[in-house]
Amino acid sequence: MKSPIYVAIDTPDLERARLLAKRVHNHVGGIKLGLEFFCANGHHGIHEMAKLGLPIFLDLKLHDIPNTVAKAVQALHVLEPAILTVHAAGGRAMLEDAKAAAGVKTKVVAVTVLTSLDASDLNEIGVARDAAAQVQRLADLAQDAGLDGIVCSGEEVALVRQRWQDGFFVVPGVRPAGGRLGDQKRAVTPRAAIDAGASIIVVGRPITQADDPDMAAREIEATL
Repeated sequence: MKSPIYVAIDTPDLERARLLAKRVHNHVGGIKLGLEFFCANGHHGIHEMAKLGLPIFLDLKLHDIPNTVAKAVQALHVLEPAILTVHAAGGRAMLEDAKAAAGVKTKVVAVTVLTSLDASDLNEIGVARDAAAQVQRLADLAQDAGLDGIVCSGEEVALVRQRWQDGFFVVPGVRPAGGRLGDQKRAVTPRAAIDAGASIIVVGRPITQADDPDMAAREIEATL
């Protein structure tokens, strides 16, 4: 069985990204590449990372008018990402068009509430409900729009899975027990995320900034 761990490689340096991926490839199930990497390296960088033989999670969090997002998704067809993110807050039409435009090999998942946000942050942007309620509302919208799943914190995944049993749930912001939270406010341990129903977990700095990334990935894998 493939590891549910996707390592988040957040660097603009292609060679560093490639080296990190090579070091941990035996103990992760895929590679998450986001805006920092994509803006620096574009399609070429994704093609180079795909040569390592691991599924690519392209975390671009697309959010724009429906036509623009659909065209952007179409432009990514050639990369054949295993997973692609859009923002659930883009609305039903945007979500439907994103899914319709995606390749058959790509799961389209909607970002609900970033793991760097808490109730206070949501209130500042005009969302009166707490994170769990907002995640559930956006998860229902994503499911109705035909998406494959959502991105949410480990604190909400069990709640959402009750109403979307066959959904694909991505849990980022995962931190080993005792690990530094950094900018994460709704973080859980890898084991807790899997037990709650995560399909995959995304782990970045605890692996990529470790003195021995391979050992760090092994230690996390051993807890699952």
